[in-house]
Amino acid sequence: MLLLARCLLVVLASSLLVCPGLACGPGRGFGKRRHPKKLTPLAYKQFIPNVAEKTLGASGRYEGKITRNSERFKELTPNYNPDIIFKDEENTGADRLMTQRCKDKLNALAISVMNQWPGVKLRVTEGWDEDGHHSEESLHYEGRAVDITTSDRDRSKYGMLARLAVEAGFDWVYYESKAHIHCSVKAENSVAAKSGGCFPGSATVHLEQGGTKLVKDLRPGDRVLAADDQGRLLYSDFLTFLDRDEGAKKVFYVIETREPRERLLLTAAHLLFVAPNNDSGAAGPAPGSGPSALFASRVRPGQRVYVVAERNGDRRLLPAAVHSVTLREEAAGAYAPLTAHGTILINRVLASCYAVIEEHGWAHRAFAPFRLAHALLAALAPTRTDAGSGGSVPAPQPAVEARGSGPASGIHWYSQLLYQIGTWLLDSETLHPLGMAVKSS
Repeated sequence: MLLLARCLLVVLASSLLVCPGLACGPGRGFGKRRHPKKLTPLAYKQFIPNVAEKTLGASGRYEGKITRNSERFKELTPNYNPDIIFKDEENTGADRLMTQRCKDKLNALAISVMNQWPGVKLRVTEGWDEDGHHSEESLHYEGRAVDITTSDRDRSKYGMLARLAVEAGFDWVYYESKAHIHCSVKAENSVAAKSGGCFPGSATVHLEQGGTKLVKDLRPGDRVLAADDQGRLLYSDFLTFLDRDEGAKKVFYVIETREPRERLLLTAAHLLFVAPNNDSGAAGPAPGSGPSALFASRVRPGQRVYVVAERNGDRRLLPAAVHSVTLREEAAGAYAPLTAHGTILINRVLASCYAVIEEHGWAHRAFAPFRLAHALLAALAPTRTDAGSGGSVPAPQPAVEARGSGPASGIHWYSQLLYQIGTWLLDSETLHPLGMAVKSS
């Protein structure tokens, strides 16, 4: 029965995601990954994608200069790849410093260059700039941009080099001059990118029978405080963990509200509901609709998140102003709980159960087959006889797991399936640059 349910889930999930993706687009489709295509060199002054570098569809906005004395300097990591030549004309090693995302793309490009031209290496002429040699708000100041050539400095190769950079995954590539190619990536924090999980094990949830429970202690059958798509509080079934790592030491974003004063820890790519500007809370929020679900890394002081408040004996969700958003708090464990409603109150703050894709509604619909299978298995579960009373009570709710009936460690198989399908069908700008939706929220 469990094997049959899993097969049905795969078919339903594929139908749910593949069909809309093929019909509506945009999307990468399956052909691009399965069949090698002929690479066309970029033309001089051409850039891909065909939008400005610091727009959402490319590498995103400038976030501020990084200096050796700034707190953000730890976002940069050195690249000692022997297959890359760094010009380092300043003799400070600055050209080797870059964000983790930039480093990953550069290393991938280095392999492509050697495959394309045996005996030729990738050469970096400009990386992180600490001396002010570039234009105002250049991404070189954040370690998110590199200027590159080939080691033989054969300019006839530069058009193809630019194309290889596009294929390597750089978020913006520009055949900027006859002397080099400019590449850049979206912003990220290298520590947060490695964090994984969603909430620390010390986070608390509210139970239907009263009291609270640590998120790490949740088990199928628990009913926890959540909200529906109209912002009404209710208790929802805890189904499973999308990611569960008991021994991990992670770094989390810390979001603190002013009044009431609440504190929530979660990872960069996790979704948090933010109130629209015209929401006073008087008529009740609707956190599940519209553009109100944002990545934690995009939440800023002054915006308002939803917290549980008591007013005249009535408990409801109200928007509370964010007082501060900081990164760097390390906590033990990483847990991504999933409820039937796709929302959960963590430390009295309303959060989505999903991550990476900044569309709570899409993510929740993608899990519809999983919820259906869970409900079917719960309905089919045999009752057990209570020897003390002579009656019968329902057996514990089954969780649709890869193995066994309890929460398993690691990443849930259904999450992995959806992520693979998502990478085929969704544009890169739809996914959070730090990692996968439910895999590494």
